[in-house]
Amino acid sequence: QVQLVESRGRLVQAGGSLRLSCAASARTLSPYAMGWFRQAPGKEREFVAAISWSGGSTHYGDSVKGRFTISRDNSKNTMYLQMNSLKPEDTAVYSCAIALVYTGRGYSSENMYGYWGQGTQVTVSS
Repeated sequence: QVQLVESRGRLVQAGGSLRLSCAASARTLSPYAMGWFRQAPGKEREFVAAISWSGGSTHYGDSVKGRFTISRDNSKNTMYLQMNSLKPEDTAVYSCAIALVYTGRGYSSENMYGYWGQGTQVTVSS
């Protein structure tokens, strides 16, 4: 069983920055990938970013490219999402997810990920 614990989100002014973290707890962990998704009220869940655990390749949703950076610390089983130039439309519940094995799905597919964090609220004020 894998548990994912996200850092607490907060209220940020537009143009500001925030870093989220997601720590995976397990005895041994060598996942295929980890990712971030977000869901705004009344909207479907949206892919934000993902990172492969071994090679470190990164993937981003179009709406965050150039503003968000995903990274990981293998020694701590922790993934990070650095969010810069935040906009009010970035307001959402952000959830991290982990794919222990490759399932044939793309990084942006929710079905690739088998475990999810509880989600953390990020609010960007204009």
